[in-house]
This record gives sequence, structure tokens and C-alpha cells, in this order.
Amino acid sequence: MQNYSILWADDEIDLLKPHILFLKNKGYDVTPVNSGADALDQVEQTNYDVVFLDEMMPGMTGLETLAQIKQVRPNLPVVMITKSEEEHIMEEAIGSKIADYLIKPLNPNQILLSVKKILDNKRLVTERTNIGYQQDFRNISMQYNDRMDFNEWVDVYKKLIYWELELDSSQDKSMLEVMNMQKSEANSEFCKFVVDNYEDWLNDPKTESPVMSHQLMRKKVFPLVESGGSSSASGGAPSGGASLFFLLIDNLRFDQWKVIEPLLAEYFTIEEESSYYAILPTTTGFARNAIFSGMMPSEMERKHPDLWVNDDSEDEGLNNHEEEFLRRQLDQSRLNIKMSYHKILNVNQGKSLVDNFNNLLQNQLNVVVYNFVDMLSHARTDMAMIKELAPDESAYRSIMRSWFLHSPILEFVQKIAAKGGRLIITTDHGMIRVQKPAKIVGYRETNTNLRYKQGKNLGFDDNHLFVGRKPERLFLPKPHVSTAYVFTLEDYFFAYPNNYNYYVNHYRNTFQHGGVSLEEIIVPFAYLKAK
Repeated sequence: MQNYSILWADDEIDLLKPHILFLKNKGYDVTPVNSGADALDQVEQTNYDVVFLDEMMPGMTGLETLAQIKQVRPNLPVVMITKSEEEHIMEEAIGSKIADYLIKPLNPNQILLSVKKILDNKRLVTERTNIGYQQDFRNISMQYNDRMDFNEWVDVYKKLIYWELELDSSQDKSMLEVMNMQKSEANSEFCKFVVDNYEDWLNDPKTESPVMSHQLMRKKVFPLVESGGSSSASGGAPSGGASLFFLLIDNLRFDQWKVIEPLLAEYFTIEEESSYYAILPTTTGFARNAIFSGMMPSEMERKHPDLWVNDDSEDEGLNNHEEEFLRRQLDQSRLNIKMSYHKILNVNQGKSLVDNFNNLLQNQLNVVVYNFVDMLSHARTDMAMIKELAPDESAYRSIMRSWFLHSPILEFVQKIAAKGGRLIITTDHGMIRVQKPAKIVGYRETNTNLRYKQGKNLGFDDNHLFVGRKPERLFLPKPHVSTAYVFTLEDYFFAYPNNYNYYVNHYRNTFQHGGVSLEEIIVPFAYLKAK
């Protein structure tokens, strides 16, 4: 154990010798002083790991000493010790950023617990986290190596994310490598599961299937619209906090949702945290249009030829008709409500949305699409600086959290909470950090996405791919008789034989979407109510 040093300031320090001896026997170095002034001198001259400070001392009081110590060493943990149980003293001490608050008479184990909580917290948490994951490792492996349904796969994925975040926040990262290997193995099994079942989910009414992109509004959102307010037959505005805000953050993975969840917990109670399955391809043009239209892509092409654009590029223009798709789906569902739709592509648009917030309360449903995470993932592929900032999933989560904290979106959700509103947070698809190349040969008009290809006469090896030679079975458009769709599995990405090495080096370790993986397909859906 590291040799920690403690400074203890109390005008009755002689009476505390038994406690000091107890700490010394536990391996701590304790320096006793009997005034606030002496404590301040010691702090200025010597590096201590923690300070025990009596609140009632003659001359400079404990609170005054605390203020002086924080100016000299703002990161030094200070434990306030007092006989007083007055609430205002507790509040003042807590407001001055104390590490702990102990009330006399002191108990030796109470003191030891406080010291360990401050000095050994990270080490103890790391040890318990590693032990906990090692114990759960076998259970998780047995689970995904058994036959599982779509709900059980969600449970496994959530467990993997839980342990990934726990291990990532611990001091010892050694178990993270084991965790990543297990997640990779689980992904391999999940991809087999999707390949075996995806067509049946779409084509066989007798097959039990998960909620998918094209069913999201009808099965999970519209019932909340109908149940949440006093909507009249004429489509009148809701009263009070009935307004429902549907916030879709493009490309939001489940692990990223988990890092912003604590930021929202201050303002909302989470009524539901679930998931749904994104359709293939897991791209914005297909998956998000499916959400707002309530249809699969081939159905959109057939029933709404004026709105559908074939997904042959990553152009945002593919999603220019989301509002109209949604209005038509509302009409089809016979929901006569007031609705607004907003797509936020930059900070100024976000600020404008916040400024316009009060007008949104007149609507029963307010849809907001935020494109930041998706834009960041594409920028990361092409910009060296972004690659440096987000070299892996952990750094990416950190950037995501920082963006959420400092963007207009936080003020927006705070306003929703302040007005007693309801909030849904979800996404259209996730993304995965790709590592391994898969060669493909195609015509020039073949789409540019690295995780899936559509076209005629494509040349490829079937390994690590989901091949859809009958697009109609996948409810995907079929521009040519010989059109096929090919999706990469796990963390593979497509590379052409021409300039093969360049493509591999440029795109390896980048975040991509469009294929089949836990990260891309199982995406978060959270329903929150204001506290």
C-alpha cells in the first residue's frame, strides 16, 4: 500500500492520540497540529494526501482555514470534523468542497473508512470491478454461445457495455483487452444470428421479431403521444407538460447513451430504457427514412416515389423529406395532432431552437434531429486532428459527453424539464470501429459506403458477409434485375483491389456504419419524464 500522509488540525489534539496511533498502526503518517494557522503553514511547506480539520478552533476557525487551504492547494481533500450538528455549518462546509464530514465523538473505524474512501477509492473500485467482470465473464460467454432470441441479445449487449464502461473508468486497464476480445466474439455470434433470422423477421408473420426502424413510431412513439396529454378530436394543443419531444441523435450508440444518461438524470426520471433493431443497411438514408415513413425502403420507393431517393451516396439530401414522411405516417395512423419537425446541423440552428422553445409547447409532438455524432464520425475518417482526439471508443465517448454538456442541446432538454415535458432520446443506427478489410470488385456506379454495397455483378468472397441476392426479401429497392446487396459483418470494411493498401491504411480504425454488428443494429430508446 502507498504510504499516505495525513495532517490533523485540532485545538484538542492531545485528546486524539488514540485515533492518531490507530491510523499510524494502519500505515498512515499523521502530523498533528493544534491550530488553523499551524495547519496552513504545514500545507504550504509539505505535501499531504488528506487534511483532518476541526471546525471549532480558537483564532482561525475550521471553515476559515478550509478557505485558505483551498486557495493554496485546491485539490487537497479536507475532512471537516465538528461537535456541531447545525445544518448551516454542514451546508457551508459542503459548499466549500470538503471531501467528508465527521461528527464527534469519533469512532476509529469511522475515521479509517473516511480515509479509505478518499485515498483508496479508485484502487478498491478497480479491484472489485476486475473481480466482478472475471466472475461474470463465464456467464456472458455461456449466454451468447447458446441459442438466444433478439431480447436476450439486447441483454448480453447491455452487460458488455456495462462492463466496458466500468473497466474503462478503472485505474487498471488490463482487463479491457479481455473485454474487447469477448465483445468481438459476441459480435461474431450476433452476426450469425442476424444472418439466420433477418429475412424471417421481415417476411414471416409467424416469426417473433424485434421492434425495427419502420415500426418505431407506430409501436413506441405514437402510443406515448396519445396517452400523454389532453388532445382533442380537433387536434388541439396539449395542456401543461403533455408535450412530447422526440430527440433523434444520429449515430448514437448504446455506450454513448450511457455516458450522457447521468447528465439527464439531474432533470428527468427515466421511465423506460430499452432498444430497437435498426434495419439494413444501417445508414441514415435507409434507417432514418424508415423511422419517419413507417415503411421499409422498397415500400417507400413504391408508395412515395416523389419522396424516395436511392441511397447511392452519403449525401444528406437523401433525408430531405423526413418531415413529409412523418406527416404522411401520422395521417395513415389517423393521428390528428399538432407536430413540429426540426433538423439541427450546426450550433446556430441549435441556439435558434432553444430561443423558439416556448412556441413548441403548443404541439403534442416535437421532433428534433441532431446530426452532430454522425458528422463527427465522418470527419474523423478524413481529418487527422479528429483522429487524434478520438483514437478509440473511450475517447469518442468522452467527446460525445463534452459536446452534450456544451452544446445548445443541454439547454434545450433543461427547458423541457423545467416545463414538465416528456422526452424520448433515440437514434437511427449506431457505428463500429472497423479493423479488417474485405475485398470487393464492382462497377463505377457502386455506392461508396464501406460497410455495405449495392449493385450488379459484384465480385466478393462470401466470408464475413451477409449477401442479399434477392433484395425484395430484404424490402430493399432493386434498380436492376441483377442488383444485390452485400453487408460486412463484425468489424470488416470493404476495400477495392485498386489502391488496396491505401484504402486499408486510410480507413482501418475509423468509425463506419451500414453493416451488421451489435453496435450498429441494437440502438437505444429512452423515455424520460421531468422530475
